[in-house]
Amino acid sequence: MKWINLNFQSAGTLFLFALIVFALPGCGDKCEISSTYIYYEPVYSTSAETKAAVAFLPPRAINNPGRIYWKEGILFINESGSGIHFIDNRDPANPVQLGFLNIPGNYDLAIRGNTLYADSYVDLVAFDVSNLSTVNEINRVESTFNHFTSMGMFIQEGKGFITDWKPVTNHLVSTTPCETALQPWGGFYYRGGIALMTDVAASFNSKTVVAPVSNTGIGGSMARFTVSGSHLYALDNNYLDIVDVSTSTNPKPVKEIVLNWQPETLFPFNTTLFIGTRSGMYIYDLINPEQPELLSQYEHVRSCDPVVVEGDYAFVTLYDGSLCQGFTNQLEVVNISNLRAPKLSYVYPFTNPHGLAIDNGTLFICDGSDGLKIFDATDVSTISNHPLAHYPDIQPLDIIAFGNVAMVIGQDGLYQYDYSDLTNIKLLSTIALVR
Repeated sequence: MKWINLNFQSAGTLFLFALIVFALPGCGDKCEISSTYIYYEPVYSTSAETKAAVAFLPPRAINNPGRIYWKEGILFINESGSGIHFIDNRDPANPVQLGFLNIPGNYDLAIRGNTLYADSYVDLVAFDVSNLSTVNEINRVESTFNHFTSMGMFIQEGKGFITDWKPVTNHLVSTTPCETALQPWGGFYYRGGIALMTDVAASFNSKTVVAPVSNTGIGGSMARFTVSGSHLYALDNNYLDIVDVSTSTNPKPVKEIVLNWQPETLFPFNTTLFIGTRSGMYIYDLINPEQPELLSQYEHVRSCDPVVVEGDYAFVTLYDGSLCQGFTNQLEVVNISNLRAPKLSYVYPFTNPHGLAIDNGTLFICDGSDGLKIFDATDVSTISNHPLAHYPDIQPLDIIAFGNVAMVIGQDGLYQYDYSDLTNIKLLSTIALVR
């Protein structure tokens, strides 16, 4: 048996390996496990240490992008688990990195007015972004996310958050009672740490996290935070957390709603909230913002599921992935003219579609290894017959399309395209990732 050293950068992904366990079969009273392995011990940081690390720093390289957000010419790119890059994007042909807001345990963000809201492990943190040269923390609501937004599940009383995993080599697993020899997907959960075998490592990848209404910005289709009116909505595992931000500098959690469908993405549209889940799309009425009403649900095969909306249609990409356990890769166009009775209208096959955007009938699909694809979708019945552009040499994950500029974040960097002339879409600029 051969063990290898993995560099864990996503404790949330790693935790899934430790959760799904089963007893080794056919053992008898004792199990002999005598292989050399790489053992990963948790590294803890206290709440005080993570709070003290929050700071607005000089620009740094983007190397593990997560969510993206745009507001009034400023592009915000989450560095998964670490913080947020601020980019002056008023001239998309010449984006300028302004700084990096270091936030341990950060995966999501949204903005209302001059206040940026972000998660930091289990805490909700508010920042004043009225002056982008001096971004300051102005409020923190501790333990807002108790069900694991970001890495909040990695907490041990008296020790703090698990913020990293330290490899320790040359341990030998000896004879062990079979009932205690637990094996998560080919690895051993052992003495509070993790060890993984070669066959698991082959499929394990730790890098794998509308026009704006007044006062808010635009999030990508993979967003788990969004602001609608005077309330922030955030996904926290199988819960929807509702936070009153009517006083932007003083966020007040008011309620959490149990969802139980493995929700993944949020998309606000008018006074409704669309929630993409691994089993379907759910539509909520937000007329009463603290008492969302479930209007309907549209179910599909198990698959990852971001959604965007324009007019009478919702556009949903389904893609397979290790966390979603699905095998479907397609675009589904759902008629939502009756919000209480959504109906599937059309299905289009794709390679591995992730994020997407729609702007005045122009549809953008981040099709994984097959690149960015752009279509004329004014006639939803013939989308595949009207391709506008295809950029196969990038690996896009999510996109914001607004003001004739498509802002695309991918595994290899930030790409921006001018689509003001749909017959001549142009690449404006790139910011390469540094790994």
